[in-house]
Amino acid sequence: MDFNLDETQTELRTLAADVLDRAATHAEIEAHEASGLPYDSKIWAAMAQAGLLGVCLPEEAGGAGLGPIEMAVILREVGAHVAPVPALSSLVAALTIGRYGTAAQKEALAPLAEGTAVLTVGLREPGAGFAEPPATSARDGRITGRMSMVSQAAAASRILVPAHVEGAGVGLFLVDPAAVAVQDMPLSTGEPGAVIAMDDVPGEPVGEADGRAYEALRLHALAGITATASGVLAGALKLTTDYIRTRRQFDRALAEFQAVSMQIADVYIAARTVDVAVWSGVWRLAEGLPAEEDLAIAAYTASDSVVRALYTCQHLHGGMGLDVTYPLHRYFAWSKHAANLLGGAEAQLDLIGALV
Repeated sequence: MDFNLDETQTELRTLAADVLDRAATHAEIEAHEASGLPYDSKIWAAMAQAGLLGVCLPEEAGGAGLGPIEMAVILREVGAHVAPVPALSSLVAALTIGRYGTAAQKEALAPLAEGTAVLTVGLREPGAGFAEPPATSARDGRITGRMSMVSQAAAASRILVPAHVEGAGVGLFLVDPAAVAVQDMPLSTGEPGAVIAMDDVPGEPVGEADGRAYEALRLHALAGITATASGVLAGALKLTTDYIRTRRQFDRALAEFQAVSMQIADVYIAARTVDVAVWSGVWRLAEGLPAEEDLAIAAYTASDSVVRALYTCQHLHGGMGLDVTYPLHRYFAWSKHAANLLGGAEAQLDLIGALV
């Protein structure tokens, strides 16, 4: 196993970091939050112009046709900058469609690469866990059921949802957001979320209803969520280390106090732990190897250690960490959202136990 990024992936990481350093500034994100818009179109356009949105798209859509590792590289940088763009849902959906979709469906992804479209996915049903099979049903290409925590439902051009197909297995379907009932459910990140209700809504099948496309979507989503959470903690760690190095009390920098240095060391360990788990799972996924256990461990770490580490970052900032004019609160909110989307630490422990 070699989890080191190759030359292409390293260059992609450098490009993503450079683009987001310039586009996703604190001032830009504050301006977006005040605008009330679903996502920051300026950052989204900058990512598209740099080619970041097309990296994981198939060549038919003008993309580079790369895979889960490259998706994780981009999403980790999005998390590190807490950039308010629909990259997670769009890239997860696009990667799955690129693998299982028809030629026409792949070609239809071109507007995403250009930054003029957004995709989203339905991953959880109300009251159900992330790993539980969907109760949503499909009959003669018509979908009935509900999905919760669907980000950017109103802004998306299509929603990718799983459903049980009568007489077969679980399939994936592309649904027009205009055909579903949308109940607003704001997410902790501040982005618009929704519970969508489908009542005999037409759906365009993606792949066969044999469960393979659905399993790919679920694993891609796990890889994307945990990579984003890894980036969130990396960004919070940098913000916190910069703060304790420059903030002085009793004529000493906070970093010089032993208790502070021990706590920031714990945050660093948590960051390294989630990184190892994420890259292990994503590497196996890209190699076509069983990745369920590794990604479940990454999901548990993202739901538990990452959230606890963000509490420590808040504590080390004192009152500053609670100030909404200071960026740390965004990292905390993003970490909580990832944990909520995954179903929490106990749900992930149950899944790991079942797998083992």
